[in-house]
Amino acid sequence: IHSIINKSITMYDIMEISNVGIDIVDIQRFRKKEYGKNVKFYEKIFTDSEIKYCLSFKNNSEHFAGKFAIKEAVKKSIKEKIGFKEIITRHKNSKPEIILKRKLDYRFVVSVSHEKDFAIAMVIALKEN
Repeated sequence: IHSIINKSITMYDIMEISNVGIDIVDIQRFRKKEYGKNVKFYEKIFTDSEIKYCLSFKNNSEHFAGKFAIKEAVKKSIKEKIGFKEIITRHKNSKPEIILKRKLDYRFVVSVSHEKDFAIAMVIALKEN
């Protein structure tokens, strides 16, 4: 365990916080835009795997809103301009992860939550020193 902790600390010792991005989304915006009637809208923002993930839930609007909040928070956390579909969100062990299609030197720490009418995401962009 000691060596794992040391590796984690060492990894973050060579990373610095570039910026923080936060976004909050009214889930009602996605409830009003039902996927079946607005496929092109969703395809402009989300990858096929993100759409498939969100549609696997009964309340898919919450998940679309959460992923949208993550993408907006990423855009706020980095200096470069980047499109929505260049930001890929996925879940590993029930935790959100961010992958960029474009080769940029960032790693991300991300948190997302949704409750009743809102989804919120916070992203910390880390950059190598």
